[in-house]
Amino acid sequence: MSFLQLLWYAVIGLLFILFLVLDGADFGVGMATRFLASNYTERKLLLRTIGPHWNGNEVFLVTAGGAMFASLPGWYASLFSGFYLLLFLVLVGLIFRGVSFEFSDAALTEKGKRGWLWVNFISCLILPFLLGMLFTAMIQPLPMDAAGNIYVTFWNVVNPLSILGGICVTAVSLYQGLSYIALHTEGLLRYHASRLADNLYWAAYPVEVLIVIALYFQTDFYETHLVATLVFLVLIVAATVIAQIASATNHEITAYVANSSLFAFIVMLIFTGLFPDVLIAINPAHTLLIKEVSASPYTLTVMTIVLVILLPIMLSYFIWSYVSQWHRISLKEFKAALDKGEEY
Repeated sequence: MSFLQLLWYAVIGLLFILFLVLDGADFGVGMATRFLASNYTERKLLLRTIGPHWNGNEVFLVTAGGAMFASLPGWYASLFSGFYLLLFLVLVGLIFRGVSFEFSDAALTEKGKRGWLWVNFISCLILPFLLGMLFTAMIQPLPMDAAGNIYVTFWNVVNPLSILGGICVTAVSLYQGLSYIALHTEGLLRYHASRLADNLYWAAYPVEVLIVIALYFQTDFYETHLVATLVFLVLIVAATVIAQIASATNHEITAYVANSSLFAFIVMLIFTGLFPDVLIAINPAHTLLIKEVSASPYTLTVMTIVLVILLPIMLSYFIWSYVSQWHRISLKEFKAALDKGEEY
């Protein structure tokens, strides 16, 4: 395996981490419109906190898919064809979530406005669950032929580990959203966001225990990468504890960083557990290795040059956009602006 093949495997993992960290907060805010907000004004305020960012955050998912297509095309072809239906549902969810922001404002009736807010909530609830299912379904042995064609059954997609993975990513997205809300609001919403997160963290520990057990029975992570798997599992639990303590003590930045670390450790656990494979076949002879699915050295070299030039620019823009547009939103001022029909 060459350095560039390893580099692009890591870059794809990094892009998924950035997507989950940034858009995970957007999913969590969407879920919080029902779990935290109690009326229409509060729901619109919560969505306003992610208004400048949610659309741009999806770029990292598109970029991850594009990077996979260009650098490891064999992985892309097998994964996207084998899990076509699951990925199609993700696409539909992203479309409905995207239009719900605009249609909830443009609807002519109160019923229509509230209906599109429900669409936003349902999309934000389902999307991380589907993504969690995808990430944990692809680390299990799959029915795959020598050409890399995957013939998934219902149980390859829906099984104890994939369901737990869906619950895990959904829960972390909600935690991330609540910590984001606590960072961007004032008054009771800020207080209630931290309290709700603190209470919900207790549900994370039994799920983490079940995932540890399911990984043993449904993957080969413990056989092939015992030390790395145990290290990342310990880090996931530690990050959960830190995030809960930070929420309970109103250390909002620490809680947000800890939740972001949870996403990072989850993706690192998956990518480390798979390495040096990208997809594991039930028949070991058909398992896809990184070196077998990668593009040519010339393609990887050109892509690396482009990466070195564009990635710092993209990251700088995202950092600038978050820093320049950060401010706490007051419910009183937001309601007054809504009543006057003004933008806030």
